[in-house]
Amino acid sequence: MDIKILIAAHKQYRMPSDDMYMPVHVGKFFSDNNFGYTGDNTGDNISDKNKNFCELTAIYWGWKNLQAEYVGLAHYRRHFSIKKKKDTWQGVLTKEQLEPLLKKCPVIVPKKRNYVIETVYSHYTHTHDAAHIEETKKIIAEHCNEYSIAFEKVLSRRSAHMFNMMIMRRDYFDSYCQWLFDILFELEKRIDVSALDAFNARLFGRISEFLLDTWIEKNGISYKEIGYIHMEKIDWPRKIRSFLGAKFFSKKYDKSF
Repeated sequence: MDIKILIAAHKQYRMPSDDMYMPVHVGKFFSDNNFGYTGDNTGDNISDKNKNFCELTAIYWGWKNLQAEYVGLAHYRRHFSIKKKKDTWQGVLTKEQLEPLLKKCPVIVPKKRNYVIETVYSHYTHTHDAAHIEETKKIIAEHCNEYSIAFEKVLSRRSAHMFNMMIMRRDYFDSYCQWLFDILFELEKRIDVSALDAFNARLFGRISEFLLDTWIEKNGISYKEIGYIHMEKIDWPRKIRSFLGAKFFSKKYDKSF
């Protein structure tokens, strides 16, 4: 199988040795550094939108410039994994592990993040500006209303496939990207990011996480969930405090955790 999993990275970092992985320097438009990765500023690209679109500039680059049979996205600090190992890097998904899964299912996504006491919608509105979601609802209603029910259903759930991580057969990938970026480029016209700080200006990368599940829901896409691993230690006490602070004390997030 011809598989390419793009690894969104903005700095030098250890990368998997499996040749299905392709490190992409996201936001290369703004950087003079050369890490030896493919720049998202080559070919047809939106590298100059990276400060607002995050890892989506890698997805867009892959959509417009790759010809692989399957295309996916991982992050330099977060990878797909079927089985965790003592040596974290030994647990990173390999092509040998992935191929049998793709023969059975055209779409691979990470296991859902469970919010337990929050819905997807309430969590976003407690941590960010609800206007981002409300404007997205309007755009979907205006441009592809057949997705409105699915979007509402996704927002009402207490779990979601996050991080914009996925691996898709090419026809699905093309269809999803066309739909996704049509919505996001319209949203970009309606929200003034110049008034936002750098953290909150990354809203398009966040909204897209809900759009992936919406597209899957509406189109009845068959998918397989697999695990994911973090390559660095997570400060869970701080993360939980921030989550509860947003839920019960209206303390908006001001940084990633």
